[in-house]
Amino acid sequence: MKNRSIKKVAVLGSGVMGSRIACHFANIGVEVLLLDIVPAEPNEAERAKGLTVEHPAVRNRIVNDALAAALKSSPSPVYHSKVASLIQTGNFQDDMKKIADCDWVLEAVVERLDIKKQVFEQVEKFRKKGTLITSNTSGIPMALMCEGRSDDFQANFCGTHFFNPPRYLKLLEIIPGPKTNPDIVDFLMHYGALYLGKETVLCKDTPAFIANRIGVYSMMSAMHKLDTFDLTVDEVDALTGTIIGRAKSATFRTSDVVGLDTTVNVSNNLYAALTHDESRDAFKLPRVVKELYDRKWLGDKTGQGFFKKVKGADGKSQILTLNLKTFEYEPQTKPKFDSIGAVKDIDNVKLRIPKLVNSNDKAGEFYRATFYDLFKYCSYRIPEIADELYRIDQAVAAGFAWELGPFETWDLLGVRETVAKMEAANEKPAQWVYDMLAGGNESFYKVEKGIRHYYDIPTKSYKVIPGSEGFIILDNLRPTNKVWGNSGTTLFDLGDGILGLEFHTKMNSMGAEVLEGINTAITKAEENFRGLVIGNDGANFSAGANLAMLFMAASNGEFDEINFSIAAFQNTMMRARYSSVPVVTAPSGLALGGGCELQLHADHIQAHAETYMGLVEVGVGLIPAGGGTKEMTLRASDSYAKGDVELNRLQEFFMNIAMAKVSTSAHEAKELGYIRPTDSITMHRSHVLADAKRAAIVLAEAGYTKPVQRKDIKVLGKTALALFETGIVSMRYGNYISEHDAKIAKKIAYVMSGGDLSYPQMVSEQYLLDLEREAFLSLSGEPKTLERIHGLLFKGKTVRN
Repeated sequence: MKNRSIKKVAVLGSGVMGSRIACHFANIGVEVLLLDIVPAEPNEAERAKGLTVEHPAVRNRIVNDALAAALKSSPSPVYHSKVASLIQTGNFQDDMKKIADCDWVLEAVVERLDIKKQVFEQVEKFRKKGTLITSNTSGIPMALMCEGRSDDFQANFCGTHFFNPPRYLKLLEIIPGPKTNPDIVDFLMHYGALYLGKETVLCKDTPAFIANRIGVYSMMSAMHKLDTFDLTVDEVDALTGTIIGRAKSATFRTSDVVGLDTTVNVSNNLYAALTHDESRDAFKLPRVVKELYDRKWLGDKTGQGFFKKVKGADGKSQILTLNLKTFEYEPQTKPKFDSIGAVKDIDNVKLRIPKLVNSNDKAGEFYRATFYDLFKYCSYRIPEIADELYRIDQAVAAGFAWELGPFETWDLLGVRETVAKMEAANEKPAQWVYDMLAGGNESFYKVEKGIRHYYDIPTKSYKVIPGSEGFIILDNLRPTNKVWGNSGTTLFDLGDGILGLEFHTKMNSMGAEVLEGINTAITKAEENFRGLVIGNDGANFSAGANLAMLFMAASNGEFDEINFSIAAFQNTMMRARYSSVPVVTAPSGLALGGGCELQLHADHIQAHAETYMGLVEVGVGLIPAGGGTKEMTLRASDSYAKGDVELNRLQEFFMNIAMAKVSTSAHEAKELGYIRPTDSITMHRSHVLADAKRAAIVLAEAGYTKPVQRKDIKVLGKTALALFETGIVSMRYGNYISEHDAKIAKKIAYVMSGGDLSYPQMVSEQYLLDLEREAFLSLSGEPKTLERIHGLLFKGKTVRN
């Protein structure tokens, strides 16, 4: 097959999905042509201006309004605002001919076969031969969409089912048509993973494909069991959300967000189509769903569903929950189950789930009923919806934001032991599970030499999950490649002379154990290895430094201890920067406060695209003192160019700290100066550690030499200090900031100006580190600072600086 290069994509249909798919292609630097229908007539505002349907503003109103709404939506569909310039808009009547210049035509119109076929008729007239043509359908069969199309169209046609929102949800289902060229499937699987950052899952052309088939079944199963266990809406959502590694929106909140009408339509369609399904009745509407649907209480789109937002007597918004017996709304309650209380201090979901499922309270009964039902259902879906069991796990986990798929969860509970319990509960699984156990195979997955294998049903043997050979999954290395560890970190041999350091504290916060881990990792790398990677497989790199010890020390007036701790933190960051081997960080999710400061001192950052990085210390009344303020000053100095107004450049870096700016993506972190132009971004989360390892090898093989500490940082002295203080005083007088905020801002300004220097001059890193440590110490004993830290520590919020 010839090499394909995707330089321009046409997205046909600018609705919620189409506009956001267009944005995600723009995120990766691809030009996009976004088209939609022409309005039937001008709207009132257009008529008032004397515009007719022939005016371009009217003809493109639908697509332009849709794109504008997408760009304003939260969370944002774009990595940064500049990518929107890559999207050109138009309409089907005037601009369909432009698809001739596109390498991929992606249809995302309304989910109706007749309308899709009309669009495809137009596509056939203008599309270049050999161009990719795909549909973002969530369930219409490929065979029906291909009817009447040319041989070339059918050979290059495929289903590409993105999940909403396309930027954030990992899943991209690839569904071949009856005549799709296998090379096209291979290309889409590769492109979706490498360039779009998706978990690409090959699906069969069956009703709802994989993720929606299983995910909707799981949701409906939970709803059907409401009456059985006499559970409330709040109780079910508490049991089916983050506690078992699933989305925070759980069951009923998800239904409200998606829209109950969508849930009803999908369930009804599946019930009608699945005449062969042994569990078909699960897709019948539960009593409560039918009642809400009849009342047109469809969720967020109608203002009420299982939940309703109202204004309280104090004028503040509050969420009410539907009482399923009276169908009246009541204040939300926090469910209490003994089993949930017993696992509240267990952070690892793999350790929580077995305890929850085996508990003796009503929650345990609910878990056993729903999990055993789900396991049974999934076992019978092979080979109907997928030939390999890992595809079901991949699709559901990526599409519904589950940490663990059904077969992975079953493994946690013990396959053989669980089968016996399933039989007792009248939830007997498919025969192939018994055959697997009879052959002495006790799990659906196993790890050999650090590589994960799945049980292949036809051959009754274990095979490597395709495409995963190059991944670095730390859990797979844990039994064999551990080099060292303490209570908060583990050090792994990643192979090829590279060490890998993982944090595993709560939210990967950085305390004494993490600093010990970093220093030990660098020592061992310098002794026997050629590079170090710092990263993990978790949701967040690090939410920052642990504030509990600081709070206790400051409350007791132990400022010598605080000084020692901050010096140790600074020394550790500087050691990462000035080690004799390259140090590469691999952030994803939150990299805040101290977590950001570690990035700033790495030789190279290999960031996941969804990295949210920033120096947020001012939020607790402090300044960055792990080298963060120093590094922003250094980077400002390095950015000064001939003709620049240096004070303006310094102010940009000052505002990063003073406003606690957090990037909304790794790309925006580059714009903010946290990530350098020489650092790299990885789209697919599972590739980040492997890419970071490759970066460390490249640095080592290029002849990495230990850098020399900087003594050439230009600071602007009193000139900058006067400018900053004038602005701070103005903000205070305008009541935009508090007195304490002004005090913090002045401390930042003092450090970044280089102190009270009479004129601009060059200073060393250590000079600035001493200034920031002194400023941190002076703020740590402030009553307002202690009050803010106390608020974070004792309100159950994330503790970070």
